[in-house]
Amino acid sequence: MSVGVLFVCLGNICRSPAAQGIFEHRIRSAGLSDQIHTDSCGTAAFNLGKSPDERSQSAALRAGYDISDQIARQICDEDYQRFDYVIAMDRINLTNVEAWAPKDFTGEINLFMNYCKNGGNAQIPDPYYKEAEAFDGVIQTLERAADGLLAHIRTKHGI
Repeated sequence: MSVGVLFVCLGNICRSPAAQGIFEHRIRSAGLSDQIHTDSCGTAAFNLGKSPDERSQSAALRAGYDISDQIARQICDEDYQRFDYVIAMDRINLTNVEAWAPKDFTGEINLFMNYCKNGGNAQIPDPYYKEAEAFDGVIQTLERAADGLLAHIRTKHGI
């Protein structure tokens, strides 16, 4: 059995690649790489083929995560077949992935912060138009959400 987790933001160059990198680190540390697979994507197509934003890469690296090898892509129909969890960073992207989901999708579509105790307003803020320091805060928020999601998956799937 393999559980698939897809992280989604708008352009797939800030939040979702960082979420993927953090969650992959958590999976490796837990010895679950054979049981959980991940990816990330965006709802918009304007960053296709690009690497994560330099500020996101730098903030992730400072926290111990290398996301430099990720390449932006847009969500596609096959994602709803490959992944059990489609995890959005904010409500706008959540609305889009819910609208695009096929009627027979049996997985879970949710906001990432909903897996986090005291998730606040349940959104990961988009740091793209902010100063570089904002990316550090986003990394910390993503780490809390990643811990909550991993605990949820382990409980739900008995791994």
